[in-house]
Amino acid sequence: MPDTLLPVMPPADPPAPARSALMPLRVRDLTLQMRGQPLLDIPALDLDCAGTTVIMGANGAGKSLLLRLLHGLIAPSSGTIAWGGAAMSPAIARRQALVFQKPVLLRRSVAANLDFVLRARRAGTAEARDALLARVGLTHKASQPARLLSGGEQQRLALARALATRPDILFLDEPTASLDPAAVQSFEGIVSDIADEGTSVIFVTHDVGQARRMAREVVFLHQGRITEHSAAPRFFAAPQSRAARAYLAGQLPL
Repeated sequence: MPDTLLPVMPPADPPAPARSALMPLRVRDLTLQMRGQPLLDIPALDLDCAGTTVIMGANGAGKSLLLRLLHGLIAPSSGTIAWGGAAMSPAIARRQALVFQKPVLLRRSVAANLDFVLRARRAGTAEARDALLARVGLTHKASQPARLLSGGEQQRLALARALATRPDILFLDEPTASLDPAAVQSFEGIVSDIADEGTSVIFVTHDVGQARRMAREVVFLHQGRITEHSAAPRFFAAPQSRAARAYLAGQLPL
């Protein structure tokens, strides 16, 4: 009998990540002024995306300021921020974590940096510490002074400390800006796994290639205002705002 040819089925789309318990985020009439100068003016922002939201824009657009507002590090001049239907509060901030562009590490060993956070969260077990070290590839560096790590290793340790708090929301403020390509790849792989497991990631980056690799949706800021907010494939294929089109073309948005 002739062989029966079966139709080749296309691969199934990967399942969408689970949504964080703190989502959705609702921002209304948010403004920030410093010394009388308007820095941010955001009438509305709704985030309900599982996975990674990337905030993009030129230097001075207000990306890091927005991140700090969402995390409660600075207070808005006006407006409201609500996570999962509740107003921003210290209790909500404790369910979030932020990794800065330049990590601030304790003058202790790699393991002791993690122990400090785990004890503060009353989760200070050797098993929890060792699992975090393994996750970020630093098991073999556990006893080494944290400040002797390479730049990429320091940033992975900062990420492990953030994960030690078991955050629902992970903020990343250009964490790979000064890293070499191999270190960037390693960091991005860990973050992708975290997002797939249900932590909502809000990632500030000026790197268009990184945004293409990481984003499920994009928020584009220009001069303190959101000029575009859409799913990543739509944003990169057909940006709607002039500022976003100029930025993606490597030009300075005016």
